[in-house]
Amino acid sequence: MTNQNSITHTLFKSLEDLLNGGNAHVSLDKALQNIPLGLLGKKPATLPYTIWQLTEHIRIAQWDLLEFSYNRNHVSPNWPEGYWPSEKEPTSKSAWEKCIRQIKSDRKKFIELLAHAGEDIYKPFNYGNGQSLLKEALVLADHNSYHTGEIIIVRRLLNDWGK
Repeated sequence: MTNQNSITHTLFKSLEDLLNGGNAHVSLDKALQNIPLGLLGKKPATLPYTIWQLTEHIRIAQWDLLEFSYNRNHVSPNWPEGYWPSEKEPTSKSAWEKCIRQIKSDRKKFIELLAHAGEDIYKPFNYGNGQSLLKEALVLADHNSYHTGEIIIVRRLLNDWGK
């Protein structure tokens, strides 16, 4: 293995850990565990979003980053309305579960893209505005981390964290 391949492999493992586990902070998966359905549509008075809206926003944005990263013909939703659900709560328990499954599935697909990219992880796409798979992975990790923190804050304000 060349030194560059070793560096790329180390970078991939670090990105995989970051996207899956959260490293120095709570993972998205943990932040979404065991939330009572009745709290998904509750909005603390001082915050603009519900847990459902934050989670659905994460799903949509992650899907968009994934699609953009391998499909040059992908058309992103309009900002901001295409990235934020208008409904405050899921229509059903199955809609909530589907959202969570899709987040996990798309995250896995994104990690598979990273795993197969090799040195191309650094190479700008031949479409877009200079983005690379590495940049998109960092955007995804940053975005999910930011909103994971918001989900935890909402849960704390609703007395549903740290019990």
